[in-house]
Amino acid sequence: MGKYVLAYRGGGMAETPAEQEAVMTKWMNWFGELGQAVVDGGAPFGPTKKVASDGAVRDGNDAGLTGYSIIEASSIDAAATMAKGCPVLSSGGTIDVYEAMPMG
Repeated sequence: MGKYVLAYRGGGMAETPAEQEAVMTKWMNWFGELGQAVVDGGAPFGPTKKVASDGAVRDGNDAGLTGYSIIEASSIDAAATMAKGCPVLSSGGTIDVYEAMPMG
C-alpha cells in the first residue's frame, strides 16, 4: 500500500451556513466511504506566499491549489478511482493525484 496526496484545485465555497453544513456532510460521508484509507483528511488552504529560489517572497498561489487530503491505496490508479467520489468535483473543482514516494 502506498500513500497518495489528493491536491484539490478550484471548487466553489458554500455561502450559507445550511449549504456549508450540507457540503461538510458530503465530505464526511465520502471520508466514511474511504474508511481506513484516509491517512489525513487534510484541510482547505487559506492565504498563500510564494518563495522564489532567490529568496523573494510574494503573495499568490499560481498553482491554484485549494486544499489536500492524503489516502492510502494499492496503486495510483486505485487512488484516482477513490478520488472520483470527492465532493470538490461536484462544485467544479479538479484533483491532482500524487504518489508520496517513500524515503530511505
